[in-house]
Amino acid sequence: MSKVILGIESSCDETAIAITRDGVLLCNVVSTQIDVHQKYGGVMPEIASRLHTENILIVLKEALEKSKISLSEIDAIAVTRGPGLIGALHVGMQAAKTLALTLNKPLIPVHHLAAHIYANEFVTPLKFPLLAVIVSGGNTEFVIMKDHLQFEIIGETKDDAIGECYDKVARVLGLGYPGGIPVDRLAQTGVHTYKLPSPMLKDGYDFSFSGLKTNIINLVNNAKQRGEDINVANLCTSFQETAMDVIISKAVKAAQAFKAKQVIIAGGVSANSYLRKNIVKEITALGIEVTIPPMWCCTDQAAMIAKLGEYLYDISLFAPLSVSVDPNWMINDFDKF
Repeated sequence: MSKVILGIESSCDETAIAITRDGVLLCNVVSTQIDVHQKYGGVMPEIASRLHTENILIVLKEALEKSKISLSEIDAIAVTRGPGLIGALHVGMQAAKTLALTLNKPLIPVHHLAAHIYANEFVTPLKFPLLAVIVSGGNTEFVIMKDHLQFEIIGETKDDAIGECYDKVARVLGLGYPGGIPVDRLAQTGVHTYKLPSPMLKDGYDFSFSGLKTNIINLVNNAKQRGEDINVANLCTSFQETAMDVIISKAVKAAQAFKAKQVIIAGGVSANSYLRKNIVKEITALGIEVTIPPMWCCTDQAAMIAKLGEYLYDISLFAPLSVSVDPNWMINDFDKF
């Protein structure tokens, strides 16, 4: 029998709905709020929630039209339960509960970061054991998977996420929000001339980006007070290489230690050009396959929610309508709600 999954994503500033049938992506509709939040220099949670409320039915209608699927054909509703902004998550969850109740279909809570991992299946099947390098605005984690739906966190940031660090650096340099794109673009034109502290935490696979971020903020502010010029392109290059080289070197170490057959990158920062180029170079030199998600899979969207929803549907991981969101949900607790 055909399996049709409707996925809903609303964890931050994208309202998205996708529909898959037997693994084939029929539609992936995304309504972004970036233009609204840019004027504030970051995502405003209250505004994000209100815009999700305004957009969710519009996005649903467009998704059904594009996929040529009727609601009666949907077999299950998959929705992001966390992590994310609590108000934004609630909008998607309430929409999913309403559809599940009205259609009398199963409700599948999906972990946002696990879905980012499974977005790579739109490129190639996952091969185990694998190392997932999750880099986003809110998270930086290394996850080992020995099989489908088996997640073991072996390393993570102890403070700021790498994407958050990019946004803060971009802000202090006057590059706007979101910061990843302008910093990456300028970094490609500069030279590594600034000596910055490494985010590496001794041995192991953990990170700390707060010191690097604070060092750059202080460097820029002190230069302004002294009337000195900052070479913005060179500082972007220095920051990007300092941050990314540690992620790449730890990924190389982890891939070897855990005998990974595949390394994937996932999350919004996986769009970074330096990371994409150099992690492929370093990991393939070990004879290990590297999977880089296409650009449309890097940012938040619902295709990944529906994709992971298919696997959860197969094991009947359904939730009661009393389930709530969890903005701090851990990936290794994906089946606990």
